[in-house]
Amino acid sequence: MTRLFTYLCFSSFVFISTSISANVENGEELHNSNCTSCHISIQGGDGSGIYTRENRRIESHPALIKQVKRCRDSLGVPWPDEHVSDVVEYLNNSFYKFKK
Repeated sequence: MTRLFTYLCFSSFVFISTSISANVENGEELHNSNCTSCHISIQGGDGSGIYTRENRRIESHPALIKQVKRCRDSLGVPWPDEHVSDVVEYLNNSFYKFKK
C-alpha cells in the first residue's frame, strides 16, 4: 500500500510539473502564425532581426513577458496565459537567453 501511495504521489507530481512547463514547440508555432508578419513589416527579412538588433528594447525576462502580452492584447489574439508562456519560452530559448 505504501508503494502504491508513493507511486501515485510521484506520478501526480511529474504530471503537474510537466503540464505547467512551457512548450517551446507550441510557442514557435504560435509565434510563426501570429507574430512574424508584423515583425517582417517592421524589420524586414524574416522578422527575427527585431530580436537581435543592437538597440532592442527587451532587456530582461519580465520585460519579455510584458512585451508578448502587449503584442497579444494589441492584436486581439485570444491566447490564454499558457500560450503567452509558450511564446516567451520559444523567444527566450531562440534569441534572448535571459535567466529566469
